[in-house]
Amino acid sequence: MKTITYIFGLTLFILGLNGCADNLDLQPEQSLPPDVVISNAANIQNLLVGIYDEAAQADSYGGDINLGVELLADNGNLSWNGTFEDPASFIEKQIVVSNGFAERYWLNAYEVGNQVNIVLASLNNIEDGDDRTRIEGEAKFLRGLIYFDLARLFGLPYEVGAGNSQLAVPIVLDPVLDASQIEFPVRNNVEEVYTQVIADLNDAYNLLPDNNGFFADKYAAQALLARVYLQQGDYASANIAADDVLQNSGHSLTPTFASAFNNSEDSAEDIFGWQKTSQDATASINDMNLFWATEDFGGRSGNPDISINNSHFDIYDDENDERSTFFYEGDATATTKWQSQFANIPFLRIAEMHLIRAESNFREGTSIGLAPEGEINALRARSGASPLTGLVLQDIIDERKRELSFEGFTLHDIKRLEGSVGELAYDNPKLVMPIPQRETDANQNLEQNPGY
Repeated sequence: MKTITYIFGLTLFILGLNGCADNLDLQPEQSLPPDVVISNAANIQNLLVGIYDEAAQADSYGGDINLGVELLADNGNLSWNGTFEDPASFIEKQIVVSNGFAERYWLNAYEVGNQVNIVLASLNNIEDGDDRTRIEGEAKFLRGLIYFDLARLFGLPYEVGAGNSQLAVPIVLDPVLDASQIEFPVRNNVEEVYTQVIADLNDAYNLLPDNNGFFADKYAAQALLARVYLQQGDYASANIAADDVLQNSGHSLTPTFASAFNNSEDSAEDIFGWQKTSQDATASINDMNLFWATEDFGGRSGNPDISINNSHFDIYDDENDERSTFFYEGDATATTKWQSQFANIPFLRIAEMHLIRAESNFREGTSIGLAPEGEINALRARSGASPLTGLVLQDIIDERKRELSFEGFTLHDIKRLEGSVGELAYDNPKLVMPIPQRETDANQNLEQNPGY
C-alpha cells in the first residue's frame, strides 16, 4: 500500500505497521504496535516528543523550508554554489513537479500531521488532567504550524479582503493507523486552512502552560498567531498577540545581536526553537548549517552553498550596525547566523514580536506597548545602529529585513506586502511550490497548481 506514504507520508513503520510475516511473533525492540503506542500516557508523551523531532528534521524546520523560501524569494542577493539541482531550481524560479525538496516538505508535514492526529484521538487514555491538557495544546500547536506553512508554500497568497478560494492543501484531521483508513481528499482552500490554523493555535494558547521547558508553551502559540495574523493583514489581532508575548512571556532581547544565535540552549530571546544536539543523530541534522555555513564550520563543499552577494548589504544604513558585519568569509561570504553545526535553530524570536507590534501599531495608528519609533530604535540600539526619527512604514519594513534576514521570512513578506521577485509579481504561480507528482499520481482528487 504505497499510497500511504504517497498521500500523507505516514511514518507507520514507527508504529510497528511494518508488514511482518504472520509466523513471526517477536516485536522489534525499536517498534511498537499502534494499540500499545496509544494505550497510556507515557507512550503518548513519547510519541509527542517524537513529533517535535520529526518536525525538526532537515526536510522541514531543520533547514530545508528556510532554504526553499529564501532561494525562491531571491533576486540577486544570494548565490547558489551547491551541486544539488533542486535548490538551484528555486533560485532560478524553474521548479518541476518532481522537485525532491518540495516533495519532502509535503511528506514531512503530513507525517507530523498524522502523528498529531493520533495523539489527539488518544487523549482519553491520559488519566492526569493537567498532562492531557498540555499534550493536547502541544499537539495543536504543531498541527497549526504545519498547516500554516503548507498553505504558504503550496497555495497562492492570502489576499486581504478577498474570499481566498484559491486552493491550498487538504486538511486531514482524522488519524490513520491502518491502510484501510486511507482517504483521498481534495485540496481545501486558503481561507479554510487559515481558519483551521487559527482555531488550533487559539486552542493551544488556552490549553498550554505559561512555561513548558523547551517544548511549546502558550506564548509560543501566541507568537505564531501573531505571525499568522500579520500574514493575513489582520494588524489589530497581530498587535494584541505580539503585545501579549512581549508583556507576559518573560522573554527579552539578548544583550547583543550575536548572542541570539549559535546557542546550544535556548536564549532569553527564544520563544520557541528547534533543539539540536550532537548526541541525537536525527535531531542533529541541521541544514541551516549545512547549506549556509562554510566547510570549516560544518557546511558543504560549496563553501558555502548559499553565499551572500554584495547587493544584500545595501539594506544596512549604519556601518556600526552589528547586523551588517554578522558575516564571515570562505570561498564566498557566509552569514554567521547558522555557523554552529549543533546549535539550536531559533524559530520564534522576541525580536520578531517587536517588529510585528511596531508595524501593527504604525498601520493602526495605535501605541500599544511602545510607540513604533521607540520599538524600532530599541532593536537598533541592541545592534549598535543609530536611532531613527520621523519613522515611516518603509523604515519598519527595512528594519525587518535587517533583523530577520536568512530566517525564512523573505518570500512570505514579499507576498503579504504585494511586492515582486524580479519581474514576477507576488502572486505569480512560479512563486508557489508544485503539488508533488507522486501525490497527484496517487490521489486523482489533488488538483495541480497553475503553471505546473
